[in-house]
Amino acid sequence: MQNPNAWRNDQEYLNIVDDLLQHDEVQQLAQYTQHHFSNRLRHSISVSYRSYLIAKRIGADEVATARAGLLHDMFYYDWRVTKFEEGSHAYVHPRIALKNAQKITHINSKEADIILKHMFGATIALPKYRESWIVSIVDDFAAVNEYLIPKTYLTYFKWHTKWTKKIAEVFA
Repeated sequence: MQNPNAWRNDQEYLNIVDDLLQHDEVQQLAQYTQHHFSNRLRHSISVSYRSYLIAKRIGADEVATARAGLLHDMFYYDWRVTKFEEGSHAYVHPRIALKNAQKITHINSKEADIILKHMFGATIALPKYRESWIVSIVDDFAAVNEYLIPKTYLTYFKWHTKWTKKIAEVFA
């Protein structure tokens, strides 16, 4: 398992995204729960950094991948509560994220496609660029990883604590 703070020591990555991380609008993402056991900023950095590493390894556009990966979930509401007439959260939030991202930085056509198409699978909008595919797949992996792994640990520890207590009672 990759160190979740490895991005902090990767100067090339930081040079690409540091200006975005300085924005209050990006930092505010830390206030929103994402996948039950994470927050939206931590999730976005994870998707951005993992996608960046893949893009760099295969010779894709790591700059667009890192920047759009960081901004792909730039929305400020609890998706479990807030509903939209325009459609599902999977359809609406990429459009909101793109509008919010455009308020703080220039977004080129590749970055826009990455942000808009990162929900492929839950939506039918087919990614145009390989960088869009990377972020979409990494986002799916991160969502499952952020939800299931902590839940597995919590379940294990509940089970372990329960049985340890019962065994202790038997031998007390």
